[in-house]
Amino acid sequence: MTLIESTKDPDALTLTIVTEYAAPRERIWQLWSDPRQLELWWGPPGYPATFEVFEFEPGGRATYYMTTPEGTKAWGWWRFVEVEPTDRLVVDDGFAEDGGVPAPGEPGRMTTTFEERDGRTRMTTTSQFASAAQMEELLAMGQEEGMLQALTQVDAILAGTLTR
Repeated sequence: MTLIESTKDPDALTLTIVTEYAAPRERIWQLWSDPRQLELWWGPPGYPATFEVFEFEPGGRATYYMTTPEGTKAWGWWRFVEVEPTDRLVVDDGFAEDGGVPAPGEPGRMTTTFEERDGRTRMTTTSQFASAAQMEELLAMGQEEGMLQALTQVDAILAGTLTR
């Protein structure tokens, strides 16, 4: 993975991470559209993800958990807003209670775009926070660092060396 930039914009309430991979965008899209492949990298190393529900279509939902090294499950949810194969994916997202029921609070929105450049794919992921307080809280919890660590696993998947 080549990290192009990671930018926090408190005025726009966004965190944008731009990365580039040595693979066509159809292959990078598969890492999002196939829950078994998504499980390989969604979450930092040592916090494997398990997607229990994955309805990959506009209006569909996903529930997942990441298992901590101590064995605790940290649950999350997505609602698919836009699914434009190989171009764009937009999800509302948030924390969840055990079993994937959305926890109280405003969701965020994550928009990911895919752009092919000379056989490589540039992926831009923008997290839009519901408020300055939410942005501050999630960044303090390590969202930026965790996402960057998660994205470093993509190269190993592409090389076939990261499997479960």
